[in-house]
Amino acid sequence: MSNPVIIAAKLNHKRSAFEKMVAEINEANERSQELLRAVDDATTEEELDTVEKSVEEIQAEITSKEEQKSVLEKEIADLEAALEESNDKAPDKNEELEGGQRKMKKGNEEVREGIKGYIRSKGQERAGFTSVEGGALIPEEILKTKEVPEDVVDLSTLVNVVPVTRGGGKYPLIKKSGSKMVSVAELAANPELAKPTITEVPFDIETFRGYIPVSQEVIEDADYDVAGMIAAEIADQELNTKNAEIAAVLKTATAKTVTGLDGIKGVFNKDIKKVYNVKAILSSSLYNTLDTMKDLDGRYLLQTDITVESGKKLFGKEVVVLDDDMIGAANGDLKGFIGDPKAAVTLFDRKRASVKWVDNDVYGQLLAGFVRFDVAKTDADAGFYITFTPTV
Repeated sequence: MSNPVIIAAKLNHKRSAFEKMVAEINEANERSQELLRAVDDATTEEELDTVEKSVEEIQAEITSKEEQKSVLEKEIADLEAALEESNDKAPDKNEELEGGQRKMKKGNEEVREGIKGYIRSKGQERAGFTSVEGGALIPEEILKTKEVPEDVVDLSTLVNVVPVTRGGGKYPLIKKSGSKMVSVAELAANPELAKPTITEVPFDIETFRGYIPVSQEVIEDADYDVAGMIAAEIADQELNTKNAEIAAVLKTATAKTVTGLDGIKGVFNKDIKKVYNVKAILSSSLYNTLDTMKDLDGRYLLQTDITVESGKKLFGKEVVVLDDDMIGAANGDLKGFIGDPKAAVTLFDRKRASVKWVDNDVYGQLLAGFVRFDVAKTDADAGFYITFTPTV
């Protein structure tokens, strides 16, 4: 008889994959509908060909995902039947009935123990957690439950994130035009609207990887949560890697030198179209410079606002602070991105972090981490990369 805990873990994994697949299908259908709505605005055969090609690619993607969805549905049904049969024969005390579905009381703890066993046994024990290509997959919920400093910034929450299932391809986008419809008389001919600009953003997934050395003595003698320590470190390095890649793309925005407060106000007030959701992503040195400035009425420019994640606003726009050498090049740089990061940057997410034993020629092992994604610029008009010069 199969272990109900293992079956439940497999079932949760399949359900998660199914939910993700449904979301990807819905997102692909939405992209297809957006392109089809743009057909009437195409004026040349070349534009129609571009739309047709993009729609065909999306439809092929949807067909493939629908087939994967059907397979997942069957696998879920089989696992549910197996779990019910297993529980009928030998009820598991670690499970309870909640909302009509069986859930493990100690899901994360069970998975952690599985990963610890995997580490201590050098990859031989794999019960209680899923595996990817022989490596232990660290579930997303475990990565995010580790304590992190409150001021850690996750730039992936600010940009457009698109889950992908392939190593490369093109992602069609319709650029914001800022145009509007016009009023016409009853039964009058429809006026021509502004033509949407459809661009295909290429992406090429890259693999980022590294290792954490673990001595054999630690593996054999440690009485603390080695798996938790490694999972937290890998999660932190994944965050730092994505932040660095996103910041690198933000720095490719149109360069602009601004002088004093009037220069920054000009960027907010007139240089960026109002269709964009503008934020200020600043170096800590630039933030500190602005934080000490006051307006003519003696009020500090940066205002506290608990409605935004960063807690600060500049001229009514959210402020996000990064290290000088991340959004700039060196300590002391007065640099920043002012614009709409979600419109400007897209992160194509391929695979979550995982750990895997790799041979080492010393008395120990290397626990390697992997993450696969790509970051691309999508809208060059969505913001500026500024260099600030204080007024004398």
